[in-house]
Amino acid sequence: MAEPVVVGEDGWLALVDEASRTAGDLEQRIGVVEQYKRAIAAEPWSNKLWLAYCEWFWSLYTDCQNGDAGWPEEEQQVGQELFSLAVALDVWSEGSQATQYRLNDSHELWNRWMSIELEQLSKSPTQGKIERARSLFFDRLQVPHARWDETSQMLSTFITKFDEPAWEATMIESTRVGKVAKELYSNREDFELKVKRAIQSGDKEAIKAEMTAYLAWESTQSLYKPKKGAAASPPILCVALYERALSSTHLGLESSIWEDYVVFLTNHKDDAAENQLPALLPVIQRATNHCPWSGALWARYILSAEAESLPFSSMEQIKHAATNTRDLDRDGIGSVIEFYIAWCGYLKRLTMIAGATDDDIDVAEMGLPTALEDYLEWGRRRHGEEYRGDPLFRIERILIQHLSQKGSVAEARSHWQRLVHIHADSYEFWQQYYLWEMTVRSSVGPPTQATEVLIQAIGRRTLDWPEKIMEVYLCHCNNYEEVDSLLKAMSTVHRLTKVVGARREKEAAEAAVAYAQQQHVSHYETLDDDAPSSASKRKREAASEEPEAGAKKKFKSADQDAVRAQHAKRDRENTTVLVANLPPEVTQTKVRQYFKEYGHLNNVTLKTEADKQSTTALIEFRTPEEAQSALLRDAKYFGGNQLQVTPGTGLTLYVTNYPPTADDSFLRHLFKDCGEIFSIRWPSLKHNTHRRFCYISFRTAIGAAAATKLDGQSLGGKYTLSAKYSDPANKKDREGAMAEGREIHITSLDSSITQQELEEMCSKYGKVERARILTTMTGESKGAAFVAFERKEEATASLELDKTKFKSRILNVEMSTGKNFKPTATMAKGSSTSPGPDGGSAMSPSPAPESYNRHAQHAPGQSETSNRTITLRNIPDTVNVARVNALVEQYGSIVKVVLRPDHQGAIIEYADAVSAGKAALALENHEIVPGRKLRTGGLKDLFAEKDEIRTDRIQIGQGKKPAAGFMQQSSAPVRRPGAGGRGGLGQKRGLGYSAPKAANAPRADANGHGSAGAENKKPKSNADFKALFVSGGNQ
Repeated sequence: MAEPVVVGEDGWLALVDEASRTAGDLEQRIGVVEQYKRAIAAEPWSNKLWLAYCEWFWSLYTDCQNGDAGWPEEEQQVGQELFSLAVALDVWSEGSQATQYRLNDSHELWNRWMSIELEQLSKSPTQGKIERARSLFFDRLQVPHARWDETSQMLSTFITKFDEPAWEATMIESTRVGKVAKELYSNREDFELKVKRAIQSGDKEAIKAEMTAYLAWESTQSLYKPKKGAAASPPILCVALYERALSSTHLGLESSIWEDYVVFLTNHKDDAAENQLPALLPVIQRATNHCPWSGALWARYILSAEAESLPFSSMEQIKHAATNTRDLDRDGIGSVIEFYIAWCGYLKRLTMIAGATDDDIDVAEMGLPTALEDYLEWGRRRHGEEYRGDPLFRIERILIQHLSQKGSVAEARSHWQRLVHIHADSYEFWQQYYLWEMTVRSSVGPPTQATEVLIQAIGRRTLDWPEKIMEVYLCHCNNYEEVDSLLKAMSTVHRLTKVVGARREKEAAEAAVAYAQQQHVSHYETLDDDAPSSASKRKREAASEEPEAGAKKKFKSADQDAVRAQHAKRDRENTTVLVANLPPEVTQTKVRQYFKEYGHLNNVTLKTEADKQSTTALIEFRTPEEAQSALLRDAKYFGGNQLQVTPGTGLTLYVTNYPPTADDSFLRHLFKDCGEIFSIRWPSLKHNTHRRFCYISFRTAIGAAAATKLDGQSLGGKYTLSAKYSDPANKKDREGAMAEGREIHITSLDSSITQQELEEMCSKYGKVERARILTTMTGESKGAAFVAFERKEEATASLELDKTKFKSRILNVEMSTGKNFKPTATMAKGSSTSPGPDGGSAMSPSPAPESYNRHAQHAPGQSETSNRTITLRNIPDTVNVARVNALVEQYGSIVKVVLRPDHQGAIIEYADAVSAGKAALALENHEIVPGRKLRTGGLKDLFAEKDEIRTDRIQIGQGKKPAAGFMQQSSAPVRRPGAGGRGGLGQKRGLGYSAPKAANAPRADANGHGSAGAENKKPKSNADFKALFVSGGNQ
């Protein structure tokens, strides 16, 4: 597995802590030691890392000395060789040496080390060991640090115990040698105190302000010549402060601090060895690891490596490291351009050095055009095909300069001419083009090409600084052209001066108008600010006149606030976290086990990244508090991967009003320019087949915000897209006649009544907005209707029709109420494919084709209908009837499609048996959604299926228990009516796939099975459909 990318001491500490916690044998413990070494190499001045490393190594030394730690005897013997006392003390010494100039906390490691040294000395004191300890104390006292007095007291205790006669002389000498160190720390004590207070406050801005002020002061101290008798400030103190800021605070992710540090080291490059300063290149490499998005740091890395005369292979490795990082364009394409400028400059200089080889020239010949194309392609990938390149065309100029130096003037000029189409409105561009033409011109004859450039430039009406280019044009003609050309140029400039003057006057007038409008708006804003008192008075007057209405509004507002508070607890966007950089092979079970200590996980969605190097998870917890606590896992490790855990708020949109046939690919294409979509969640249609909405979670909040801008966009001229942030508290109230109480439901209607007669009957109570009589698939009245009035009061008045006689029937009239339970959906030929997203019944079937719009006595027989009907199984309960219809209609004319989520399938009736056979063969094993393949068959196969059951529980061991078997009843089947619409009079309800039968015909039960006396027909197999298809439907 690839090495994890870790930055900062906290990140490395989390990694080694995870490794040391799970280390159970000698090999793993050695692996932890190696990991500590890598951490120290990445953060060589980190006091926390060094202290943890020393303590870990010391624990290995103590554990292998006896069997108390539970090590196997063989490992114990090997450990005593590897982790000896001498090696352990050397590690402590190295840590103390590396962190000694950290003024604030270096004493933590040094004091711990000295306590071990003095403990070992007490066991077997000798004069040599005593002198060595004395020397260590004197060395420490000469280094400025916060606890100098504490170190001096430790020395006093040590001398008293081991060399009391020399106590006075030793303490006098320690005071003398420590004088400079105490003075240096005293000069910095105020800064140290301010930084300490900022860190204790936890305010990142305060930490940044105090630390940058400290760094700015420290960076200049080594430049000043100290006053007579004052201590000189060594540059190593500034280096230690930079390292401390970059490894122990969040400033390690500030590219500007790294740049300041690199500049400081560059300025002290000549005396680096003398002052024990770190090498420049390793520091810049660490800088690019911390801030891979900084083009300036990558550029310095390239240039510094070039200054060190690194071979081309090493330079190429740096180049690939920069371009392979996914973060180089994080802050915009400018960082990419800055890096490529440095790289192209290096390639160009390869050909200029003395002794340049043919290989160097070939590298530049190939590398420069490739770099130009690479950065342009990068820009197009980020900004689209309209990307126009670097506004200052710096990389192009490097290539042009290279071509000019090798004598390819014509090729270089062609690059200038290509740039004209992009930068023609820029004075800067024309000036650079002109100067280049003057540089490469022939010494014999007038500079014709340069003159043409200036003529082309002044001809641009949209040039940003035409006055300056005209001035250059006149000066050029006066110096290099004949008098006729000069006079012509003067005439041209005279004419263009008037044009430009008029343009400037127009711009000034527009600016004046804009300024006046701005002042006008500001004036009214000021008036609005002064108005609250009078407005409040008017509000109080209105409130006194209408106290009841005001009270209602107040109560309603309070109720809404309560609802919002309630929904905030249930809102899944407040209970969701996004976890990035999980291992690519991670499973849901492992993720759940890792986060289970923070709360109950409702749902986990995993997505492997395109590079196959990591996986990202969207995790939904039960409560916002649980999600908040899961954020503690940020920067912690899952195996060898450092996690990035961020809140999931602002990532999810509630999307509706898209075409009913829309699927994942449609929505991903619709939002492709907004940002990466992480997941799309479709609602279950098991209890309401007319639902049409989904939840789209984006990878970033920026992508989700961009997607909301598509809200209100027209799709195909028929649908108006709704894309809003998912927020249950802002749920829109239902609209329409039924929701507003303006619709009535009439049943027991006479079957002969027409829509006109219905409207005339109801119009005496008010204006009828819409009347609709429900019909069967054959066009016959169901004896029920819906009537919508213009006003609610009119609908209420029409309830007087209840229990009145109209024609031959006694009417039943009631207010229309919505049904949330709609377990099936039917789509017939010619019916609407636009179910309302709120579950409204907008999919009412229109009459069937003429050939099927027959009375019951002329309806096709059961055998004929069965030959034309197939079923599809294993359809997810998130797929609606419109998508099923779009899938099956390509194989022939459809009579109707009945979606049955309760059996994970659908019933499809074609106009002819041949189409049914074609569909059955083609759709077998068709993948309707990823991972779900369709199966075809008959009605018996479909009704044997159960509804889809989802669970988020972790299955452990032998897996989940098998579903309980279906118990057959031995008695005669109970005939129940199938789920139908809001029906009315005298119409038998069933599945809707066959016409009514004669009285002596065998009846079917609710599941489509024949009764005890009916013929038990075997369902058709794929072979039967194939034979039917070959015979042309004549079987």
